[in-house]
Amino acid sequence: MSKITKKILLVFAICTLILTACVSRPKVEWQLSFSGAVSNPLSVSYKELAKMPQTDLNEVFMDKSTGEDSVGSWSGVLLADLLTESGASEDFVSVTAFAADGYAIEITRDELENAIVALKEEGEWIQNADPEHGPIRLVCPQTPANRWVFQLLEIQVNQ
Repeated sequence: MSKITKKILLVFAICTLILTACVSRPKVEWQLSFSGAVSNPLSVSYKELAKMPQTDLNEVFMDKSTGEDSVGSWSGVLLADLLTESGASEDFVSVTAFAADGYAIEITRDELENAIVALKEEGEWIQNADPEHGPIRLVCPQTPANRWVFQLLEIQVNQ
């Protein structure tokens, strides 16, 4: 095997490793639970969330309370699918989202339209790109971005 062939193979192997590292999900120990007005209280791991069908929200306007407003793209699991899996009451009026730092906010059913439990921001795993705000985030395109919840731990369904 010539030196050029060896170099080409080496470059190919390195590129393959880099691409594999970029695509594979981070190894994260995290649980998201669903409680309240549900018939099937649910706890979903980060790994399970990453394996579920992902929905892309592109060019979402982020109305911020501090700093400049911006537009962003997010990928994650539809909150509606997770609520259905947990057996959320059909007539629920809101959810309360709880974060790891103790922050909690009530979000009305109407505000949850197209909401996702995001694992990626701008195509990158949130855990890798912004670990302080990862690994998952509740993104609700119908609400100002300051009402989105990072480090999401629990969704309590309210009647």
